[in-house]
Amino acid sequence: MSHDQNFKNLICDYPRETLALFAAAEAQAIDAGARILPIREEQLKERLGERFRELDVPLLVEWPDGRRAALLFVLEEETDPGRFSIHRLAHYCLDLAELYGTERVVPVVIFLHPGTYPERLDLGSEQRHYLQFSYLHTALFRLRAREYLDSDNIVARLALPTMTFAPEEKFEVIAAATRGLTELEPDPERRLKYADFIDIYAMLDENEWEAYRQRYPQEATTMISFSERFTEQGRQQGLQQGLQQGLHQGEATLVLRQLNRRVGSVPEAYRQRIESLPVDQIEILGEDLLDFTGPADLEAWFARH
Repeated sequence: MSHDQNFKNLICDYPRETLALFAAAEAQAIDAGARILPIREEQLKERLGERFRELDVPLLVEWPDGRRAALLFVLEEETDPGRFSIHRLAHYCLDLAELYGTERVVPVVIFLHPGTYPERLDLGSEQRHYLQFSYLHTALFRLRAREYLDSDNIVARLALPTMTFAPEEKFEVIAAATRGLTELEPDPERRLKYADFIDIYAMLDENEWEAYRQRYPQEATTMISFSERFTEQGRQQGLQQGLQQGLHQGEATLVLRQLNRRVGSVPEAYRQRIESLPVDQIEILGEDLLDFTGPADLEAWFARH
């Protein structure tokens, strides 16, 4: 799953917490009486070009009692700031404003990695400005993880591994994210889903995992339990669709998790290749990866197979 899709899921599952973290001033008015509705992409296809909406998540905030007019938030996560287009975002917001008949639109962009990006768009001439556009933006990599270790905002807790922290704080940050998930999310299915989110961004190799397990045994046990259940769930779902398919999914998931801990985050291209391997090849990779020490070993393995 790509970073963009990871954060899209996070936004849709926890819209209030997302807005509270990334659009704090605007979110102050969103009380318990407000209703937040993620706008389904299918509703936009006839009006919006694919390239203008691919990474965006619109959230419509309504007050059923009419106390306030509806407010439309447009959230976008950018893994690589170099790919961000302020023109695309402005185009998307204008299309949405026209589509929903409103001028109450709040664009929000979350940057995951360092880089440069324009913060304002001004169209005009020497005589005057004809269009001025800006947006709320948060550079996750600049947020200090230590300031959110005890946050009661589950989005902040889950995003801890993407924030900035000293190398010696890494285990503490991951443990705080895990505790946040178990303390703030009562739904077992959501816990399972976002344990995977933490695991992806923690990027612990095998040695780090062993050290983490010794220092934070309770949190490590929790993650192992989630991991085992995730694998078993994959097997059970597969059994309902066909035994062979289920075994394949469970094996691929387990191997990808082991690779994340052994060599770091697995590139999307390799994830897809692993998921398409036959079961017997996945089992061979599961044995061979125990000798891997870095990403080059995975490349070499595919070269041999």
